[in-house]
Amino acid sequence: MSERLEAVNIVIPNWNGLRFLPDCLASIERQQCLDWRITVVDNGSTDGSAEYLRKAYPQVHLISLPENRGFSAAVNAGILSSVCPFVFLLNNDTELPPDCLYHLLNAAAELPEFDFFAPKMLSFHERSILDGAGDGYLRGGAGYRLGTMERDSACYSQPGPVFGACAGAALYRRNIFDSIGLFDEDFFAYLEDVDLNLRLNRSGCKGYYVPAATVYHIGSASSGSKFNPFTIRLSTRNSFYVLLKHYSLPLFFRFLPVIAVYQFLWLIFSVKKGHCRAWCQGIAEALANCSAMWKKREEISRHDRLAMAEFAAVLLQAERAAVASIMRRRQEQGKGNSLLRLYKNIFL
Repeated sequence: MSERLEAVNIVIPNWNGLRFLPDCLASIERQQCLDWRITVVDNGSTDGSAEYLRKAYPQVHLISLPENRGFSAAVNAGILSSVCPFVFLLNNDTELPPDCLYHLLNAAAELPEFDFFAPKMLSFHERSILDGAGDGYLRGGAGYRLGTMERDSACYSQPGPVFGACAGAALYRRNIFDSIGLFDEDFFAYLEDVDLNLRLNRSGCKGYYVPAATVYHIGSASSGSKFNPFTIRLSTRNSFYVLLKHYSLPLFFRFLPVIAVYQFLWLIFSVKKGHCRAWCQGIAEALANCSAMWKKREEISRHDRLAMAEFAAVLLQAERAAVASIMRRRQEQGKGNSLLRLYKNIFL
């Protein structure tokens, strides 16, 4: 291998995750790749996480933030703490099989033309169910973890190029952050990795899915549940941040029908879950920050390597992958796909 296996900084953001840390850190210690460093960034935890790490894991590099500054700020602090050629972002509510890092780093060494790598994420409690197999994209303004809630199958056992990676478990070449910047801290949490995936693709960086590398993930450990006022508000706001940062006016009008469809369905979903107020708060925050996000779009464009038509084609392919995955999941659950077929026929 041309790059050293040990040159990886494992960055774990933590907020009141003491109950998860022992299993997560123990699984890292069992890795076949022995020379790594662990950086835990504690986001002002009040459950004794920092004290536990100082006592039980003095070898871990602990960065203690005085307050909860969100996922983006935490991982940024971890990324900046090291010059290791690779960064492995990892949620605290995960467990790694012993060969996970080996397979990821081996893929990185054998595929120098790729810049980031997505493992196969499986449900922690039901390990035949996928949590994600790389990320797709919905042009209405959201990401989608391919394979999520589907039963693991042969179609998710094939390695290959992928649009994006879930930042809950992803390997990145460290130099890409020097090139395009870190995670956007204005997102705080949710869709910050969607924003990064878009920036990476716009800059010509490429991702690769490595199914031999598996990660067991609990999911929604910090927020407590997948859908609550906090997640609805931030997901709504950040979806518009994504649109404002990455769609030029011509691209926005080109995608306006799919944007309208997605955002309307997200509104209906939010109301159905009883979180209409949180949705409204998200919209209000997005409107208040329109100008700031528009300025960021101008800054991002300096790193563009794809023409608008090329970028639009990449997004179309990423949405096709996402919709195909959604349809497989619904079919497994015995649900109909007539509306999705109609959407596919019209827009894809």
